[in-house]
Amino acid sequence: MSNPNSLEHEIKTLIIEALGLEDIDACDIGSEQTLFGEGLGLDSVDALELGLAIQKKYGIKIDADAKDTRNHFINVASLAAFVTARQAA
Repeated sequence: MSNPNSLEHEIKTLIIEALGLEDIDACDIGSEQTLFGEGLGLDSVDALELGLAIQKKYGIKIDADAKDTRNHFINVASLAAFVTARQAA
């Protein structure tokens, strides 16, 4: 099992690459920073792109219609916990 901080860093890098955020670095994204709205400012299109990128990279299935899916995308820490849980399942 990899250390959660390296997974968080990996997810931050994935966010930057998947969404083409050229003027931002992984260390600029806080693990607890909100990804949508006032935080990083991502929108619903970004959420879809990010969801696809995470499914592809980690080989997990994300149910976009599940009520709890939105909760997993709150911040990098919650995404890392979600990926870890799905990979262990």
